[in-house]
Amino acid sequence: MEQEDITNLNYNSISPSARSLLLLKGHTNIPFARQTAELLTSPNKYIPDFNNRDMIFWARVVHFENRYWSIDKLLEDLPIKNILELSSGFSFRSLETSGKSGFYYIDTDLPDVINLKKDFITALRNRSFSTEGKLELAPLNCLNEPQFHEIVSHFPMGEIVIVNEGLLMYLDSKEKENLCNIIHKILKERGGYWITADIYIKKSQAKLNLKIDDKTTDFFLKHNIEENKFNSFEEAESFFRRMGFIIDKEAVLKHSELSSIKYFLKSVTIKQLFKIRKTGKIQATWRLRVADVELKKPSNITKTLFNRNNIGLT
Repeated sequence: MEQEDITNLNYNSISPSARSLLLLKGHTNIPFARQTAELLTSPNKYIPDFNNRDMIFWARVVHFENRYWSIDKLLEDLPIKNILELSSGFSFRSLETSGKSGFYYIDTDLPDVINLKKDFITALRNRSFSTEGKLELAPLNCLNEPQFHEIVSHFPMGEIVIVNEGLLMYLDSKEKENLCNIIHKILKERGGYWITADIYIKKSQAKLNLKIDDKTTDFFLKHNIEENKFNSFEEAESFFRRMGFIIDKEAVLKHSELSSIKYFLKSVTIKQLFKIRKTGKIQATWRLRVADVELKKPSNITKTLFNRNNIGLT
């Protein structure tokens, strides 16, 4: 294949929030994160600043790295190879997974994002990356039920796994219910699981006393991010149970596994770390499955998994 001149690619239409997140993830070992940041800043050179001692910056890096790997953690013990990712943004789990034999990965988002992502993937593949599985990029409004079912019909027979991160906090209660109804119908028909990393608790920033910049604050207000979070993990479980799901498993990662944790620990004071630990967990990643009638009752997960066995950043 002829090598594409990456300096001619136009990524100017990427939103400031997406661009910021891409550059932030370039400080981790998330697959293709560094390469994507390099493409984004080309022809200028992308140089991660590992000498940065801004604790809030590294807290965000740790959070997003943990969130990414938490989904992989819940995928790794499943035999299912049909995977649909919703609102994937500029995450490239699809490219990494489709490099493995037998996987069929459909990567979806709104049309403008998918068009840009295709440019990224073309450039990344030109860097001597081979695909043994099947990768499909498709535009999808995940609240459009006919469109959703049409995309799912692309998969071969068998169970599917639907995954998402960074979606539910953009949806209000009715939109969440709509999405749940669509996914429930599909999983009831096909079998499989829904892995969501979007179990966020309200006032998490306030609890940690982490001051975020004005642009991020304005972005949160514009999209009602805080309002769209859950009041508690118990409320979140109750919501999904009411929508016909039960929690099959919660992702648990050791922070020592994160490439960014050492930089966070170099940037945080003992007092700050104590406060973060005291605050406890602010986000969770759950693997959900359709509940059998006899299983539609509270699970033990609120007692066994809603613990504080972490540093409070996830």
